Amino acid sequence: MNADEWDEIRRLHRQGSPIKHIAVQLGMSRNTVRRALTLDHPPTDHRSRRGSVADPVDSAIRELIADDPGIAIAEIARRIQWAKSRTTLARRVTSIRAERSTGEPHDSPADTVPAAPSVPVYGSSFVGRRTELLELRKLLGDHRLVTITGPGGMGKTRFAIHAAGEYRRAFPDGVRVIELAALRSPDLLTQTVVDGLALANRDMHASPTENTIIEYLRTRRMLLILDNCEHLLDECAQLVSVLLRSTTELRIITTSREILSVPDEFVFPLSPLPTVNGTASASPARGTGSAVELFVNRAAAVLSKFELTEDNRDAVMRVCDRLDGLPLAIELACARLPVLSVYELADRLDHRLNLLTTGNRTGPQRHRSLQATMDWSYELCTREQQLLWSRASVFAGGFDLGMAEEVCSDDDVPADTVLDGISALVGKSILHREEGGTHVRFRMLESIREYGNSKLTAAEMDTLTLRHLRWCTRLVTTTADSWFSADQRAGSEKLRRNHANIRSALHAALLDSSDDDEVRMAADMVSRAWFLWSCGFSVREHRMWLNRILERETAPTATRGRMLVNLGLVQTLQGDRESADSALIEANAVNLTAADAITGAFTADVMGLKAFFAGDFEEAERRLTAALEMYEEIPDREDLAHTLRVHLGMLYCFTDETARATELFETVNERALAVGESWLRSYAVYGLGLVALMNEEFEDALRLGSESLRLRRDFDDVVGTTLVTDLLGWAEAEAGSAERSAVLLGAASSMWESFGMQLYGSSHWVEQRARFEKQARKSLGNDQFEKCHTGGAAMSVSEITGFVLGESVPSGDPAPGGGTRPEDLLSPREQEVATHVAAGMTNKEIAAKLVLSPRTVEGHVEHILEKLGMSRRHEIAAALAHAGRGTPS
Repeated sequence: MNADEWDEIRRLHRQGSPIKHIAVQLGMSRNTVRRALTLDHPPTDHRSRRGSVADPVDSAIRELIADDPGIAIAEIARRIQWAKSRTTLARRVTSIRAERSTGEPHDSPADTVPAAPSVPVYGSSFVGRRTELLELRKLLGDHRLVTITGPGGMGKTRFAIHAAGEYRRAFPDGVRVIELAALRSPDLLTQTVVDGLALANRDMHASPTENTIIEYLRTRRMLLILDNCEHLLDECAQLVSVLLRSTTELRIITTSREILSVPDEFVFPLSPLPTVNGTASASPARGTGSAVELFVNRAAAVLSKFELTEDNRDAVMRVCDRLDGLPLAIELACARLPVLSVYELADRLDHRLNLLTTGNRTGPQRHRSLQATMDWSYELCTREQQLLWSRASVFAGGFDLGMAEEVCSDDDVPADTVLDGISALVGKSILHREEGGTHVRFRMLESIREYGNSKLTAAEMDTLTLRHLRWCTRLVTTTADSWFSADQRAGSEKLRRNHANIRSALHAALLDSSDDDEVRMAADMVSRAWFLWSCGFSVREHRMWLNRILERETAPTATRGRMLVNLGLVQTLQGDRESADSALIEANAVNLTAADAITGAFTADVMGLKAFFAGDFEEAERRLTAALEMYEEIPDREDLAHTLRVHLGMLYCFTDETARATELFETVNERALAVGESWLRSYAVYGLGLVALMNEEFEDALRLGSESLRLRRDFDDVVGTTLVTDLLGWAEAEAGSAERSAVLLGAASSMWESFGMQLYGSSHWVEQRARFEKQARKSLGNDQFEKCHTGGAAMSVSEITGFVLGESVPSGDPAPGGGTRPEDLLSPREQEVATHVAAGMTNKEIAAKLVLSPRTVEGHVEHILEKLGMSRRHEIAAALAHAGRGTPS
């Protein structure tokens, strides 16, 4: 267990996850989880010194077993040059083999290798498809775009994500999964990819474009997975085409029910799980096809004592055969086992499918089978459960019980029956239970959600959409009204959890509706929460929604005035002061008509901030002090008043009035502490760090900057995080830590570009930064500085936060070991590598061809040379030629 794992265990436990769930999700033993919960501080990671199972040796063992499942422990010890206890090695080899045979992490005292960052982790095991995984690996070596196709319920997403986890070492720049199922607006496709990858967008006057993504991916060796493209087919095809033309090393996997039809696309149809009618064996699950393996696995999860026997074998195979091996259909069928025996299940399923196979004559046969399974599950629900299923389809990205009670209930589904209804739908595998902060949340698979949605009439859909919009509006406005309070973290978390729901509601109100009342609700939503860009929405997305609503809501009302000043703030934070001028001038004009005191003060505040960033300190002070006087007449907007104090304090730092700045920052800090607020307090602590830096108290600046970063880690505030990261980079340069300074400056540069201009496009801020950067560069030299700067630029927000707080763990691909002689003793993988070496390919080219990491290929080549008694690569070609082996086609 390392520091990252300790932190994740503690986070999941705080959210209410049980120890068993944490162990399964993180791929480790329950004892390890329990030990982590007893520690007050992250453990020192001694694994590399004592030969722990999670070090590079572990990957070498896995590679050898994958190449030769029957390899002896003595041979493994020789190949990896094992010098420690043979018992320890034997225990680990046994654990890995057990894990490979069951498809589940083996519960041993040793930690297993954690899942790759950004790749979702499933609680249930992955079953079957070994042949397809090998085939996909080969395809990715020859093709830069592979589209996994198949009807809903085929398991495309699960297969792609499992493949990503297996292939991740082959992509040194990472594996990224972009989920599109909940995205309904085609205009947000690029936005979603940009946000998911934290890419740069230098055009402040428009939504992000493909150029933003291209600039980042142009030379990176990365695997990008775009999941569920069918409802955004044209937009995904356009984006993928541009990426393929403009990058050199990128590989893309898309999952879709329909092919993209773009050049260079290799279509990989995912077939149903095989339902081979094998003969009985000592282990009845063997030889019967992976559909049966999946059935047994999922049935055992529902009925702990279920196992495949000679007696029930035929019935299980009949169920799998009638369901055409569809994973989703099998899982839905297994959910009936608490009330039906497998024999009754087979009989009823046969009858239902025979009745419903002609329900959709235009669709493919397997799709009809899934439709029949859906119909069957639907008919087994009570009328109330059916209504709840269809009504819950209005939610995007999940929902909790309270949301369902508020949005889905009426006279037909009373609110006090929703709990029982949700419980029943979870039991029937219609809903999936998820841990969501302090609340349990529920989610539908997309195909089930679409099925439920299809049961709604147009009038029912309109009613539900309006209720959903009202719920989202109430969530946002309530959070805004209680922002400066102890409820802030909970409110921010709830906004983040419901990002997809809010997006869906805004989309419906603006693009699917002509109702003025709905547009006004959307306007209230995005104007009241001026901080929306710190709670799941990016700065760019907040700007986009403001612009869209302003195009629809043109009356000179107080709401329009608030939207305009919010827009001016967002544009100012992006460094787009010209656009901010236009928005703020109109906000002033609207306010003359609407006479809204809050909007008037907020407009003066943002105008002062804009003047500060532009370098007009006198104008900035005049407007900010005037705005502060206005805020003091509005006691219920303490959040805005304290925000202004932060702006004014930063101004005084640059006018050498640090005592005045300290007073302002301390006022905010003390008041935030008193009410239990964290977000604005993080800015106040940052401000005190800025004062310390200006006063050349660099250790204090580092301490306060780190504290500010710790306070804001529960918020998605890239603006503030970037500002603090820059401050820390400056302070590290002065404190003598030039390498850390270069890393932090690189990270800050990348983050600034992800939402706007560096340091708000402010010349006096940029001049300060240049001074500290010059000092760090001088200490390190250009080459080392650029290396550290580039490393920082590649770090995510969570990684840079861990780096600052001392929680990050160095990463790197392990170098596995390898084989003995061409035909007789080299493993199949080593023979494959040797053939490519003989053809004159470099390690990097071989890695790309076989979808392996360069270090893995390097390890194979070293062991091939060792086993063949050679010292030069060209000798391998001669050995293969002598053995009669040709070069690859």
